[in-house]
Amino acid sequence: MKRLVISTGAGMSAESGISTFRDAGGLWENYPVMDVCSAEGFARNPALVHKFYSERRAQLLTCSPNNGHRALVELEKRFEVMIITQNVDNLHERAGSSNVLHLHGELMKVRAIDDDSKVFTLRPDRCVTTPETIIDGHHVRPHIVFFQEAVPNFEPATEIVRSADILAIIGTSLVVYPAAALLHYVRTGTPIYYIDPNPAEVPPGVTVIRATASEGIRQLAEII
Repeated sequence: MKRLVISTGAGMSAESGISTFRDAGGLWENYPVMDVCSAEGFARNPALVHKFYSERRAQLLTCSPNNGHRALVELEKRFEVMIITQNVDNLHERAGSSNVLHLHGELMKVRAIDDDSKVFTLRPDRCVTTPETIIDGHHVRPHIVFFQEAVPNFEPATEIVRSADILAIIGTSLVVYPAAALLHYVRTGTPIYYIDPNPAEVPPGVTVIRATASEGIRQLAEII
């Protein structure tokens, strides 16, 4: 069974109603991005950051996987599908995808401030956190990779991309880290597909499917 590696970005979840900071000129739900998405912002005002991510969790709980998420699950019948996502939502998992690697963290998880290895999954009915929240004796922070922090899952992602028989990039720019960087790890001759309704310029050898995630994955399934 061939290995199909899928790299997804914000466009994958857009049809589910998940908003992104790129929609609003540096603001994310009216918050300045660097106030709520950076290591400096968290150090300066942890209460604001906790409030912001608690609101994002509440929003996520109102959203459902879209047809694109479900179509990727269907592809598991024909391929060994490995998903590398920049998204922090859990819509791939809720749709039923078996293998998902999150590059930028996970919204429904927090981790201990004093021990990065201690990661806790929040319950939907108890997903509001504050600087005073303690789980198993630890103060916690969002399990999110902030700006100014390293991306711990980048190295595992490069190994997955190296192993791809087919690579598809969905709903993310090919000129922005980390999706652009992952392209450098594809084996020579590997078919690469890029799905986006407003695609960026692509390197030679990349097949562009100009469509939303759901429609593009439907077309991809007919091609591969």
